[in-house]
Amino acid sequence: MQFSAILTSLALAGFAVSSVAAPAKAQGRDVVRDSARSDDTILDMAQAYKQRDRKRLAALLPQARNHLLEPWAAYWDMSARLDDASNAEIQDFLNRYSGTYQEDRLRAEWLQVLGRRGDWAGFQRELPSYRMNDDRAIRCYSLQADYSTQGTDVANAVQETWLALKDTDEACAGAAAQLLKDKKLTSHTAWLRARLGMENDRLRIATQAVGLLDADWAKTVNTIAQNPGKYLNDKLTALRPQTRELVSLALIRLAYQEPAEAATEVDKLRWKAQLTQEERSWIWGVIGKRAAQKLSDDAVGYFAKGQFQHMHEDHLVWAARAALRAGRWAMVQDAIAAMPEATRNDPTWVYWRARAQLARASTDAARAEATRALESIAGIKGFYEMLALEDLGHKVIAPAKPLPLTPEEKDHARTTPGLMRALYAMQIGLRTEGVREWNYTTNLHTRGGMDDRSLLAAADLACKAEVWDRCINTSERTKGVVDMEQRFPMPFKAAVLARTQTIGLEPAYVYGLIRQESRFIMDAKSVVGAAGLMQVMPATARWTAKKIGLTDFQAHQITDRDTNIAIGTGYLKLVLDSFNGSMPMAAAAYNAGPGRPRIWRGQAGSPTLEAAIWAENVPFTETRDYVKKVLANTTLYAALISGQPQSLKARLGTVGPRDASTPEAGLELP
Repeated sequence: MQFSAILTSLALAGFAVSSVAAPAKAQGRDVVRDSARSDDTILDMAQAYKQRDRKRLAALLPQARNHLLEPWAAYWDMSARLDDASNAEIQDFLNRYSGTYQEDRLRAEWLQVLGRRGDWAGFQRELPSYRMNDDRAIRCYSLQADYSTQGTDVANAVQETWLALKDTDEACAGAAAQLLKDKKLTSHTAWLRARLGMENDRLRIATQAVGLLDADWAKTVNTIAQNPGKYLNDKLTALRPQTRELVSLALIRLAYQEPAEAATEVDKLRWKAQLTQEERSWIWGVIGKRAAQKLSDDAVGYFAKGQFQHMHEDHLVWAARAALRAGRWAMVQDAIAAMPEATRNDPTWVYWRARAQLARASTDAARAEATRALESIAGIKGFYEMLALEDLGHKVIAPAKPLPLTPEEKDHARTTPGLMRALYAMQIGLRTEGVREWNYTTNLHTRGGMDDRSLLAAADLACKAEVWDRCINTSERTKGVVDMEQRFPMPFKAAVLARTQTIGLEPAYVYGLIRQESRFIMDAKSVVGAAGLMQVMPATARWTAKKIGLTDFQAHQITDRDTNIAIGTGYLKLVLDSFNGSMPMAAAAYNAGPGRPRIWRGQAGSPTLEAAIWAENVPFTETRDYVKKVLANTTLYAALISGQPQSLKARLGTVGPRDASTPEAGLELP
């Protein structure tokens, strides 16, 4: 059933604007007619909101009354003028659209305004009604409010939240600044924040953090970032204030740029004498991480020069990866043992810790403990869960389908206002807004979210509307039941099967890749220009079209279903053949380009690795996750298509240097 059919049937059944918190009592057919008449108004308002055209928003708002998406129109108008709106206007909006995503979104923005103003009384009045509760800026304002009004000890919470941020944030920096001023936080916290900024090439983080201590030091941080070597070799460096901390930042910056050079520098006698063990261990952690990201054999040696208890979580993760690549199981265990509990309990590190324990076990008790760890994660939920399942002697099979949804369960989903607004928004081109409201409705409409059966019903609604990304993502959130047909749908099955049979590709591999690339969104487009179901780049599309004989290909055809499938599968087949059928390497090449996996496989003399170890060491986070997800998807699609038990490990195989005695294929691949 398509969008329009679903919405029309709902309208005819009496789904009225009154059910979405708007005051008018429009009914059935009137909703459809009014919505169709006002869609252009809604789209105009969306554009005016992006341009912050307050006059245009105010002029259009009356025309949006009684439209299904009226809450969005009212939100755009109020959000654009929130700083100047009266408290009465804001409260009127919050009351009028109570219970909607738009009410909660505006409340979040209003809380940030109150936080910036330091209006802690107003902030604390509004905070209990904020349902999403997922905004870190609001979290920091909340901590600052508790500290300012009640004297609550919030130092640890502020430190944890601030250090976890991946970018600058005025709310959390403001809370940290207040606590630093009152000596509730030590300066070491600011220096830790600066280290993280410097090692991740985010200079603004480093300068903001150090600037909270002294504005002049922030200027020095800028100088260090531009040329760390010059700063370290300046004879006056040792005479400047805060030398240890600034030297640490310089060595970290140098490690980011040239890890081998930083390793030589940090071992110089003057820095050994000046820096603490904690500082030196952190620096060795950065050097090791950067070397590991370059797949350098020196990485494990660099990590060994520091102490794991003084390293950051990111350092420990890369220490474990480098140790896996080197076959150093003892270091794998030590690095994982030093990780924070939440990281240590992630299936990735539960799995590798168990593997390390099995590799080194000398007693039945040790082997039994490792087996219990594998049993704790084994299943079909993800890549490592499936590997654990196979290590325990089982194959991957599709679970039984849950009990069918009842008519009442389906009706409840079909008459949930937030879901209907979300579907309608996506239908008329407001995909971002629709996705946000859908996610809110399924996850955060109440503090407890939806139960499994409600999620299955919502997913079913999205599937029938062919909104495949919401179908998949919603179904994936069930905990006690699994509907594999929702989680792993097979749209366009005839086209995919026909094409894969023609060129000799496993259809499960193609479906596994499409699911990861676009979630089956026909007109999906990435920020770098990849388009369509299989997210093909324009230049790659042109090259592949010629290669497979599509001589009349035009750029605009890339989002055409059959053309995109033909070009995407054609390119995937060429890539797969160039890597001798290695699915992990072909997936990496599809995501990051074929040149990089050729480097990542190693040169002559490099070890041949389990593909799981190779994939875990892929330097790019996106590509590393992509390879694992595509291969896990492929295995589950194969189980669904064939109805037979499947092996993820068989698809992974091993990865190592190519056979130098044979010519290298596929060098012309874009």
